[in-house]
Amino acid sequence: MLKSFADYIVFTIIGLVPGSRLGEALDFFIYDTLKIFLLLTTIIYVVAIIRTSFPPEKTKRMLSHKREYIGNVLAALLGIVTPFCSCSAVPLFIGFVESGVPLGVTFSFLISSPMVNEVALIMLWGLFGWKIALIYVGTGLVVAIVAGIVIGKLKMEKYVQDYVWEMQVGNAEIVPLNFREKLGYAHEYTLELLKKIWPYVIVGVGLGAFIHGFVPQDFLARWAGPDNPFAVPIAVALGVPLYSNAAGVIPIIHALMEKGMAIGTVLAFMMAVTALSLPEAIILKNVLKNRLLLTFFGIVATAIICVGYLFNALL
Repeated sequence: MLKSFADYIVFTIIGLVPGSRLGEALDFFIYDTLKIFLLLTTIIYVVAIIRTSFPPEKTKRMLSHKREYIGNVLAALLGIVTPFCSCSAVPLFIGFVESGVPLGVTFSFLISSPMVNEVALIMLWGLFGWKIALIYVGTGLVVAIVAGIVIGKLKMEKYVQDYVWEMQVGNAEIVPLNFREKLGYAHEYTLELLKKIWPYVIVGVGLGAFIHGFVPQDFLARWAGPDNPFAVPIAVALGVPLYSNAAGVIPIIHALMEKGMAIGTVLAFMMAVTALSLPEAIILKNVLKNRLLLTFFGIVATAIICVGYLFNALL
């Protein structure tokens, strides 16, 4: 429905030609803006209602496991059953921080949720077979767990924006609310958070739309082909500005593999697109201070590059 609406606005009302660069860019911008705001509003609202019924201290207890690293593993596994795109996972990330969940554990979720989910597993299995599907899921979980552990060890809580800590309720006593009060709280919380992040969403989607409409389709295959020893980092660098969920990028992956791109390079590109999108970075900029944001991207990008080279060598 949203895609048809965007097509109608761009190609019928405005009158741009389907397939033209400007037309495709504007169509992408309208469609993705509507889609992301719909997802963000729905997810934030649902998360807010859940928070009123599920005591934050229980979430903190579950993910703040006494045994070191168990919380990272649990958060990464939780990401598998929450098939959000990188932008849509941000509200849950904020919710975890507010609930007092350790920072490194929240990052394990933030990486795993968009990168690894059951939709991607089924589509990868159908297109490439069970081995590649399981390889992707396994490496995605390892990247999420290891990156979360490293960020946790760096003790960078002071680089989270102050307003997030001010909203923290992890140890607060929760007063039971009736259903109407829960809806009222969710409405206010959703509006408050959307007011803070909407400009960043618009800018991020705008950049993604420009890339979608004006960057040639064979650009990646040209610069990250099998004969280039720097193909993996190039694929990661080119994947970061793009924006898609795992299911949306799989058809592109299929086309790249058919053009002869190495499996490790393809997996690295897919991980970069889903876990390190530029729109996500722009939204997170309103949640994280620059040093933590750059650290997050640097650690995850390095881990993805290592995975790409490893599987190019093994497969």
